[in-house]
Amino acid sequence: MQKRMGEAVARVARKVNDTVENKTDSLDLANCKLMTFPVGIYKAMRSVTEGIHRISLANNELKSLTGRFINTFSQLRELNLSGNYLHRLPEEVTSLLHLRAINLSRNRFRRFPEPLAAVATLETVDLEENEITEVPVDKLASMTSLRSLNLRANPVGPEARLLVRPLVPFDLLLSPEEPVPKA
Repeated sequence: MQKRMGEAVARVARKVNDTVENKTDSLDLANCKLMTFPVGIYKAMRSVTEGIHRISLANNELKSLTGRFINTFSQLRELNLSGNYLHRLPEEVTSLLHLRAINLSRNRFRRFPEPLAAVATLETVDLEENEITEVPVDKLASMTSLRSLNLRANPVGPEARLLVRPLVPFDLLLSPEEPVPKA
């Protein structure tokens, strides 16, 4: 088990070093079995954090995201957090002034993450395969840049189905309604 953990740490370190050395605008830590965002990465990447525009933390074991993460990577345009155990986002998400796309599919959200409604630049929100039952219809209608909201495979209430054009200017993706069984 320790050998596997050591290999995972080495893989994360290699990916971080590649990003720093090549000064790329992306950090891909998908499939690294991360339970938290490693604190050491903040120090290792401090010289390039302003240039990071895309981060993937998909398919890890994250249960939460910290305000420090959001504040450190304040220039993000795309954030992929799919396939984790997240159920909420920190309020600091509202400070991501350049965020255009966020993928939160296959997590544990029960409600639409309301801090996202305050991100004026957000164009795409993917919340497929969560446990969302409540959708803040009024807040969604005020998201002027939003082009696509994916709520497929969520047990959303009937109010979400009322969100249709021209009421909202974005594409709302929902799973088909289950037919009512005949008695």
